[in-house]
Formats: sequence, C-alpha cells, structure tokens
Amino acid sequence: MRSGAVIGVLVLAAMTAVGCVSSSKYELAVAEAEDAKSKAEKVQLQKKALEDEVKSLREQKSKLAADLELASAERQRLEDSLGKERGGVNARVRDLEQRSRDLATQNRAMKQQMGALKKQNDSLKGTVARYQKALKEPPAVPVPPKAPAVPSAPKVPAVAPAKSVPFAPPSALAPVNVNLASANDMVLFLGIPKDVAEKIVANRPFKVKGGLMRVIPKSTYNAIKDRISVTP
Repeated sequence: MRSGAVIGVLVLAAMTAVGCVSSSKYELAVAEAEDAKSKAEKVQLQKKALEDEVKSLREQKSKLAADLELASAERQRLEDSLGKERGGVNARVRDLEQRSRDLATQNRAMKQQMGALKKQNDSLKGTVARYQKALKEPPAVPVPPKAPAVPSAPKVPAVAPAKSVPFAPPSALAPVNVNLASANDMVLFLGIPKDVAEKIVANRPFKVKGGLMRVIPKSTYNAIKDRISVTP
C-alpha cells in the first residue's frame, strides 16, 4: 500500500519537474496509483489469510501430534496387557497339560489296580466255588482201626496220632475248634481270609473265644463267634 503511494508521488513529481504533464496523463497516473493501491491491499489481505491458514494448520498439526502420542500410549498399553494375558493363558495351558498327564497316570494306575482286583476276585470266586462244593459233600469221618489181635502189644497204638488225622467237623453246622483246626479248614468252614486264619493259628491256643479279638478284627469275631469253639 505504501509502495503504491510512493510510486504515484514519484510519477507526479517527475511529471511536474519535466513540465510537460497534461491533465489527462495526470488522471491516468492517479488511476494507476489507485489501482496499485487496491492490488497492494488485496495482496495484504491474501497474505493475512495465508498467515491465518498457516496458523490453523500449525494448530491442527499440534493437535494431531498430541492425538498420535495418546494413540501410541494406548497401543503400548494394549500390547502390554495382551502380553500379560498371553503369559497367563500359556501358564494355564501348561498347568492343564500337567494335570492331564497326572490324570492319565492315575488312570493307568487305576486300570492296573482294577486288573489286579479282577484277578483276585476271579481267584476268590474259584475258591468260594470249591468251598461251596466241599460244603455240599459230607465231611470225611476217619474210621478207627480195628483192635489188634493181641491186646497185650503196647507198641501198636489203637488209634492213629491226632496230628495225622485231618480236622473235619462232624457236620457243616458244627462249631469249628480254632485250637485244633488248620488255617485252610477255618477258611473253608468259617469263610474268613487266609491271613486271618493264619494269625489265629500262630497265636493259639485260646482259653476263651473272646481271646481271638486280640489277633483278629472285632467285626470278624462277631461274624464267627457263634460258629467256633475253643474246647476239644
């Protein structure tokens, strides 16, 4: 704006100094000066508009930079959280895999135990079947030997020694003498486990039936107390 006015003044001064400036040329110079002034004002307005636009762009740039920083921080937080969750999931997966292996081992052990129990059960069934068959058959009663022809012969016993005669109750309902019966006889006629029968044999003789409770469980004693005796 100032540069246009200065140009106009200089033109007028030059024309005045020369002394040959006409009125029409003067008016033309003034019009050119006004036009230059108008263009200068437009340039100033455009400059101000550009400066405002640059300022707005700088503010937008600052805001975008702040938003980008927040987005980066949120992204980092999400990555850290995802890493922790992934670590927790991996730990849980390892724990589940270990538990699965332990359960598989326990399952194999249980199968082995079940197999052993099945074999034992089959063996017990066979033993019970043999005992039931033996119970159905009449017990063998030993026949005493005939008296010797010469009664004065003391060296010939009239009856075989007690140890050589196998124990057998007179009937299936007769009491079992636990001081005389063998372990197998007690298993057969009393239905007790063999290890219990062997304990009875190892700790006899018993003066009273209640003495058995020192070596066998009370429940076992209660189950057989009415079917045993301790007297000859």
